[in-house]
Amino acid sequence: MKQSVLYVPTLKEAPSNAEVKSHRLLARAGLIKQTAAGVYTYLPLGIRVMQKIERIIREEHDARGCSEMLMPALQPRDLWEESGRWDDYGPALMRLKDRKERDFCLGPTHEEVITAIVRDYIDSYKKLPLALYQIQTKFRDELRPRFGLMRGREFVMKDLYTFSTDEADLDRWYATMMTAYTEIFRRSGLETKIVASDTGEIGGDQAHEFMVLSEVGEDTITYCDTCDYAANQEYSALSEGDSCPHCEGTIKTAKGIEVGNIFKLGTKYSESMNAFFTDADGQRKPLVMGCYGIGVSRTLMAAVEQHSTEDSILWPDSITPFDVHIVPLKGNEDLGRRLHDRLATQHEVLLDDRDERPGVKFKDADLIGIPWRIILGKSTKEGKAEVVNRRNDEVQLVPIDDLEVYLSGQ
Repeated sequence: MKQSVLYVPTLKEAPSNAEVKSHRLLARAGLIKQTAAGVYTYLPLGIRVMQKIERIIREEHDARGCSEMLMPALQPRDLWEESGRWDDYGPALMRLKDRKERDFCLGPTHEEVITAIVRDYIDSYKKLPLALYQIQTKFRDELRPRFGLMRGREFVMKDLYTFSTDEADLDRWYATMMTAYTEIFRRSGLETKIVASDTGEIGGDQAHEFMVLSEVGEDTITYCDTCDYAANQEYSALSEGDSCPHCEGTIKTAKGIEVGNIFKLGTKYSESMNAFFTDADGQRKPLVMGCYGIGVSRTLMAAVEQHSTEDSILWPDSITPFDVHIVPLKGNEDLGRRLHDRLATQHEVLLDDRDERPGVKFKDADLIGIPWRIILGKSTKEGKAEVVNRRNDEVQLVPIDDLEVYLSGQ
């Protein structure tokens, strides 16, 4: 890809409302642009990263027998009346009317819609278990949108719903998705901690959150310094220095960014919305449900918080927008184009073919943060290129003819 035709509007200064590092860098590197408070456009580089995260999510879900679908963002009031949440959800629910004065909302979540979808089909235990997921834009009318993609009014989310015959099967799905989420975040380059949490507005019997430890996190995590106990402080009511409820260890606290959550919904929605099936004994029973969410846009934000300096993103390999960034200096433009075409057969390559000063190119390259940078400068007279490993800023002079071999071995 040529940088001259890719829309990457880098900024010298961060927007005045960018309070945290990830917001500043995502805006300055040209990945996002604010459209309104809590509402962002994902620009070409941002979309490439989001697609990488989504691909990992799809691979891990599909491998575990989950089927992807896409539900409407626009949801009718009557479904929310059935579940009892039209009034209970509160002012965060974005409500609107159509031209015939019928009430709708923009979905912050999809329990009502998915329950209505499956109740007309799942009439027998023979059609269970079932797992359906989507990756879609959600809407919540946040009172105070803040921290860029952390708390927005419009955001991208993956939500999965499982349907089981009994609690034992729900337990199996819950354990399966806990493992899947651990793998998704590992593959995305994130270090997470699993913490027990309150079920909140979603409801249900049990919930866990996947947290990225960060000083800008809005949640406080309590965890044991000895065993694997961890819980959201609102749920645990523990403080720094308290005794662990599971062992003789001591409780520590840390801030965290929630990037995923899983819930045992049980029969909360199936009973209220009349979603029943007939079991093997001919008995009519409510579907047993689970709900599992990942904030895709928040995962993007958390990755930048965890993998960056104040002036540069340092993308994990699995979600980087490009693998290799070629920066030809004056007189090496033709070489840059030829090298781009060579390497593009094996790597995702960005070529900075812009008519800009070296300082501008290097500053933008630092912001964008592609893991491997190839500089075509004075050393090309000797048939060599400067290869910069952005993870440690180590520079190697590599023969241009050997670059494919060099990069493939890294």
